[in-house]
Amino acid sequence: MRLVTHGDSAPSSISRYLLPHEHSVIMVRRHPAVLLRPVGEIFGGLILAGILSRWLSGTGSGQAMLIVWWAWLLLLVRFVWKVAEWSVDYFVVTSQRMLSTTGLITRQVNMMPLGKVTDMRFERSLLGRLLGYGSFITESAGQDQALRQVDYLPYPETLYLEVCQMIFPGKGDDD
Repeated sequence: MRLVTHGDSAPSSISRYLLPHEHSVIMVRRHPAVLLRPVGEIFGGLILAGILSRWLSGTGSGQAMLIVWWAWLLLLVRFVWKVAEWSVDYFVVTSQRMLSTTGLITRQVNMMPLGKVTDMRFERSLLGRLLGYGSFITESAGQDQALRQVDYLPYPETLYLEVCQMIFPGKGDDD
């Protein structure tokens, strides 16, 4: 599977960070597994709120029950926020560099030129292997980089091979 996109298909939230002479080659959103914890918190909070409501209904404490459900509503709002953040976070590899864009209100764009990558690997936990995500770890001449580790990337093997092919082109490959 090739993860090649055309420059016109990149969302405007990504296109604004591309230089005029470069084009987006690979663009992926983080794996939905990044939302597993917020989903667990929502369901755990719902179960806890249900149990507390049942217990509090016997004591006649409507005020406490209201607080319990408002707390769960805050968890739900936090979950919606996490989904909104996930929807705008991308990992992009262009013809010149790797970018990671994160943040809904405060936008953060981390970048590493492809020519500066001296070492790259990917890791997959057991859950990552089951669900299909992994992490990229890059190094650049012993320096601490802003794009050192990118977690929850889908298709990590394919991404790894595609990026390695861009960093170390073969004899017949174009740049």
